[in-house]
Amino acid sequence: MDKPKLRDRKWYPYAVAACIAVLLYVLLIRLPDVRRGIGKFIGYFRPVILGCVIAYIVNPLATLLSETMFRFIRKEKNRFTISCIVAFILVAALLVFSLMILIPQLISSIGTFIGNLDSYVESLGTWLEKIGLSKDLLDLDYLIGNSEVEDTTKTIMESASTVLSKSMSAGRGIARWLIAFMLAIYLLLAKGSLTKGAGRLIKAIFGEEKYAEITIFLTKSNDVFKRYIVFNLIDSAIIGALNFIFMMIMGMEYAGLITFVVALTNLIPTFGPLIGGAFGAFILLLVKPIHVLFFLGFTLLLQFLDAYFIKPKLFGDSLGVSGLWILIGVIVGGNMFGIVGILLSIPMVAILSFLYSRYLLPWLEKRHGITQTDNDVK
Repeated sequence: MDKPKLRDRKWYPYAVAACIAVLLYVLLIRLPDVRRGIGKFIGYFRPVILGCVIAYIVNPLATLLSETMFRFIRKEKNRFTISCIVAFILVAALLVFSLMILIPQLISSIGTFIGNLDSYVESLGTWLEKIGLSKDLLDLDYLIGNSEVEDTTKTIMESASTVLSKSMSAGRGIARWLIAFMLAIYLLLAKGSLTKGAGRLIKAIFGEEKYAEITIFLTKSNDVFKRYIVFNLIDSAIIGALNFIFMMIMGMEYAGLITFVVALTNLIPTFGPLIGGAFGAFILLLVKPIHVLFFLGFTLLLQFLDAYFIKPKLFGDSLGVSGLWILIGVIVGGNMFGIVGILLSIPMVAILSFLYSRYLLPWLEKRHGITQTDNDVK
């Protein structure tokens, strides 16, 4: 009688599960060190990774131009090459135009806000007294009268503003972005050959049958990431535009600064709108407290429209992720990978959900002899 194979023994699954649990425990314990090591290693390839990200983001625009504006060009390679060049020119022009408009307004708004900080604090104290509260609750008299604290605050704010403006024009950062941008052009132009080469490598490693399944998974992942990135940018632009229009109609100050923060934080799932709304409310509370009520009311209305009308129209049912799993993904992704983990939490949760429903769950059902009909019975 032949001896049973190792993987067929009863204790084998439990031993594997125990080993995986120990490995996960060690990784979680050493997660800060592991993350720092990974971050340092990835830092060497930062321009390459940045170039890949830029190419991935520009690719949908290049594909759209190839299928619409330049479809009259018969040769596919020439058509896509011209589409790529035009797409990068459009993206670069949009970025330059946006920065030329946005940065001067932001610097002006920050400078004006710092210069008027004392009067804003004093006005806030007066408004608190009008509604029956004492300025001593916030110790505003001390903040206004203490020149040392005032000078220190101004110095810190001015230093932060200087560091921000200097960092925007840092030579090393500009060089890195230029290298990444040029690399993205080459990557996108070589998209066809890179795709074919990757396909041949996967087929050679995993074989024909596994290649088909891997292709399905990669296609699904690409679709999720593409829709999420493109439509999330469009959604933030819509939210920012509506917020700016409302603030201009109501005559609110610092519309450009607050709208920039609101649009930027809207990219962050779940908690982003709260951060943007809190920032805008704080600025308006110092400038003109009565505007806070209108701003918060409009922010709540805007987020309601975004959650139930704008986002469903843009995303549809392609992601298919419940709010609970999004919240869990945001918390776990943020704790593990910081802001990058938060931004990519939704597509990663969608991909994990796809892996579970398409591969893991059917495999477990097949292993235990559960048919689809039996599984559907409640």
